[in-house]
Amino acid sequence: MIQGNRAISRSLITSAKTLSYKIADPTLAEMGKNLKEAMKMLEDSQRRTEEENGKKLLSGDIPGPLQGSGQDMVSILQLVQNLMHGDEDEEPQSTRIQNIGEQGHIALLGHSLGAYISTLDKEKLRKLTTRILSDTTLWLCRIFRYENGCAYFHEEEREGLAKICRLAIHSRYEDFVVDGFNVLYNKMPVIYLSAAARPGLGQYLCNQLGLPFPCLCRVPCNTMFGSQHQMDVAFLEKLIKDDIERGKLPLLLVANAGTAAVGHTDKIGRLKELCKQYGIWLHVKGVNLATLALGYVSSSVLAATKCDSMTLTPGPWLGLPAVPAVTLYKHDDPALTLVAGLTSNKPTDKLRALPLWLSLQYLGLDGIVERIKHACQLSQRLQESLKKVNHIKILVEDELSSPVVVFRFFQELPGSDPGLNAIPAPNMAPSAVSQERHSCDALNRWLGEQLKQLVPASGLTVMDLEVEGTCVRFSPLTTAAVLGTRGEDVDQLVACIQSQLPVLTCTLQLREEFKQEVMGAAGLLYVDDPNWPGIGVVRYEHANDDKSSLKSDPEGEKIHAGLLKKLNELESDLTFKMGPEYKSMKSCIYIGMASDDIDVSELVETIAVTAREIEENSRLLENMTEVVRKGIQEAQVQLQKANEERLLEEGVLRQIPVVGSVLNWFSPVQASQKGRTFNLTAGSLESTEHTYVYKVQGSGVTPPQTPSGARTKQRLPGQKPFKRSLRGSDTVSETSSVSHIEDLEKIEHLSGGQDASEANSPERHPGVPTPPEAEQTGALQDRAQRLEDDCPQVEEPESLR
Repeated sequence: MIQGNRAISRSLITSAKTLSYKIADPTLAEMGKNLKEAMKMLEDSQRRTEEENGKKLLSGDIPGPLQGSGQDMVSILQLVQNLMHGDEDEEPQSTRIQNIGEQGHIALLGHSLGAYISTLDKEKLRKLTTRILSDTTLWLCRIFRYENGCAYFHEEEREGLAKICRLAIHSRYEDFVVDGFNVLYNKMPVIYLSAAARPGLGQYLCNQLGLPFPCLCRVPCNTMFGSQHQMDVAFLEKLIKDDIERGKLPLLLVANAGTAAVGHTDKIGRLKELCKQYGIWLHVKGVNLATLALGYVSSSVLAATKCDSMTLTPGPWLGLPAVPAVTLYKHDDPALTLVAGLTSNKPTDKLRALPLWLSLQYLGLDGIVERIKHACQLSQRLQESLKKVNHIKILVEDELSSPVVVFRFFQELPGSDPGLNAIPAPNMAPSAVSQERHSCDALNRWLGEQLKQLVPASGLTVMDLEVEGTCVRFSPLTTAAVLGTRGEDVDQLVACIQSQLPVLTCTLQLREEFKQEVMGAAGLLYVDDPNWPGIGVVRYEHANDDKSSLKSDPEGEKIHAGLLKKLNELESDLTFKMGPEYKSMKSCIYIGMASDDIDVSELVETIAVTAREIEENSRLLENMTEVVRKGIQEAQVQLQKANEERLLEEGVLRQIPVVGSVLNWFSPVQASQKGRTFNLTAGSLESTEHTYVYKVQGSGVTPPQTPSGARTKQRLPGQKPFKRSLRGSDTVSETSSVSHIEDLEKIEHLSGGQDASEANSPERHPGVPTPPEAEQTGALQDRAQRLEDDCPQVEEPESLR
């Protein structure tokens, strides 16, 4: 290993000396200058855009015709900048362009150089491309311990594996070039993929190779022993034997050195022995292959150096943009590699390695090893920190060298092993286990999204695993170099996890209590939504609610909208939102996470009472038009009757204008003023006689009071809604308040008794000794005064004022 590193260092130094001479070509000098100015312009424009709060420049959003006179470079770069950052208000993008660094500029320069080099004459182009390809292949093979290998550079990561499959087909089917797929029909090839492989990989291979899907064989992972994300070697051997008996040809096996989900490594040593026994091509891929550049490598990853081919992605590992992926392979027949597409006689195809060739020389061996080592140290730092955090389960295969950390929040099930969250207690029902699993999945999804927002430099990913459920993945090998992740970011991530744990545990504990309270409340329906991370979901069932229908309900939507507004006006610590039900289109109220101990009974009671009040008010408004119309008609009839009665009482003569005035002057009529008032609450007409007699407006029929909860409690000043009784230090103040109220009640009682027997008062009889009750009253008054001085913030109850 030391000799290989020295050889790489000598090779890199030689190339660096070649580039250290003064640039005599003016085109190269101008190209480097233009690239530097262009990158500076784009970065400055992005910085100005962020300072202006992401204001859009409309010139880049409106397409127009191609200008005949053309545009200068500054205008074109401004257009590119607008297209790159024009949608920052809608979807904030990552800050990758800020973290490209100088090594990224070198990689971008490689694409410009490739276009310039392609204009050289054929002989110079052939020599230069051959040198670039051979140097890059040699450096990569020695850095990643893959001796005597060849390299294929490609843009799509899966493209290299597709070319390797073509090479394996040509190697095992000698007449494939002549007979084509007729050879495959007689003996169908089989490609073995792990169940933990990236989704869609098998379909991609079949589409690229023109093979039917039966050519794929999915190998399950371990179920009893070992990691549940490793390929089951014994089961694989059984599949191979069965395929041979059916007349099929085992062609290729794809193993993982770091699965796409959790970063576990297959038992590559045993797989290599099995492939050698049955003549199967072994291809290895995965992020853990980056650790081959380090001084210490685990034995499982080190076995990948003996495989037939491997795919590397140095771009994400080293933070290099627009750098191709590399597939290293070993094969002795150059004709077959040419037919398979792994090699090419075109010099322009060899220029794909130019950006990587420049970047490797710029970083050097030490820089490459340092970046990979830094990413692994970040993983170890997070892993050691999470071991000390309660309610966090870590899914790590190798605690000493795993570059990927996968963790999840969990709540210990009753009677289960705290370290095995996936194994429930024997006495638990399957439905309870499934509900607990869904609840934890929703909470872990919420936790992952919160951590991604709080620590964007961590590069976290939320994923769903078949066995463990929803987890959060930290893979610095693929993100740290691009995002610039540091050790301080890992410490901040751990601190954020610890700060969110009380919210998660409190919410999970209140879920079942909320469900029981809702199921026991009249008019409320509990909605089981496995994707909602909050306390729960509830729907109010109004009088006209069709329970069998799944369509949207306009009346219910109106009630829930008013309910949401009322709940948000309470200014509690809970968050409320309205949305459609999980399995239908009916509106529901979604209650968010609980950061403190919540009085669930008060919460549910408030929701039920408020929704019932909104429904009653809504029905009152709906019936108001009809009630008012009927009331007006009834008032007209009653007023007409009143006029007829007044006519009969006063007589006909009093209705004549002149005669009536003279008659009223000699003999006035003492008629009472009669009117009508319409009570909107009762929906009835009432007489105004009470108003004219007592000079006050009557209240009419008293409307029924809005039903209030029997458990409604009085809150202390500053206490937010839905909070349980304060504990700890607040207990003293509560005790003082209660004692204060009791003392005042005793004072009032004794004072009342003293007023009833004034004859025994010491003021009436100065010579009579003070009775014990009066002494007790005085002591209680003094005590009450002291309590008022100690806790003046406690208000007297309404009944004692």
